[in-house]
Amino acid sequence: FPRRTDKGGAMSICTRCGAEFGCAMADGALEPCWCTALPPAVAVPSEAVGCWCPACLKAYIAAQSAPPAEPA
Repeated sequence: FPRRTDKGGAMSICTRCGAEFGCAMADGALEPCWCTALPPAVAVPSEAVGCWCPACLKAYIAAQSAPPAEPA
C-alpha cells in the first residue's frame, strides 16, 4: 500500500480511513516505525490488511482500553 512521493519518500495509505501517513517500515528506514511506541493492541498487519494511520490506530487502542459502557 505504500506509494512513492515526488520527494522520493514513501507514503502509506490507511486501510481504515484512507489518510496518507509515513511508515518507517515502508520507507525502509533504519529507525523503528512510530507505531512501535504505541501499546500492542492488534497483531502486526498483513499485506492484505495493511496499516492504519496514527489517528486510527490511537483511536482503536483508546477504544480497546476504555472501560465498557454500563447498560442504561
